[in-house]
Amino acid sequence: MNDERLPPLLSVIAGMVDVIGYLSLGGLFTAHVTGNLVVIAALLVRGGTPNMAQILAVPVFIAAVAGVWLIAEAIDTRGPALARPLLLVHFLLLSGVLLFSVIQDPAAHPRGLMAGIAAMIAVSAMACQFALLRLAVPGAPSTAVMTGNLTNTVLSLLDTLARSHPLTDGANDRLKKTLKLLLGFLAGCVAGAAAVSLLRDWAWSLPVVFAAAAVTRSFQ
Repeated sequence: MNDERLPPLLSVIAGMVDVIGYLSLGGLFTAHVTGNLVVIAALLVRGGTPNMAQILAVPVFIAAVAGVWLIAEAIDTRGPALARPLLLVHFLLLSGVLLFSVIQDPAAHPRGLMAGIAAMIAVSAMACQFALLRLAVPGAPSTAVMTGNLTNTVLSLLDTLARSHPLTDGANDRLKKTLKLLLGFLAGCVAGAAAVSLLRDWAWSLPVVFAAAAVTRSFQ
């Protein structure tokens, strides 16, 4: 797959997974560790009780990133060639969330054990997604940190408009890249929310389809 085509596709998946997890798994951000830390801190200060899945999401994310690194070491492949096997792991993890959700119906008890297990599998899938970009496509923009991408988009747009006095080089190229990620993530969020309303536990089939498309394109 062309390196430039991978981040926008993964950005769509991140939007889907984050929204589906948030709506069906007790308000957990599966793709935003920062969001979970903010929620935990707010609940602790205000005397609330954090969801155990929110607490576990951080160490599980760390462990999953480490696991992806170990897989990459075992494969002993570097650069873009590493994307294909890691995309397959990413697809298998998302497929695991789908199968588990359809069988166990964790959304029926969003703060229960089954919801927590589904959430940890989803968090692991997102950790794999972020790690594979860092390992296989160095320099690729984040597919989930939209605050940074929005900042880059605005600055690149202003530099593109101010042709006589741009503050940075390559603004036009950066604008195209970050705008695709922003639009992709937003589209993924909208599609994920619609899928939860229409498909319930089968909503996870949507990111699985896109993850399968990423694997298929990696062979092209």
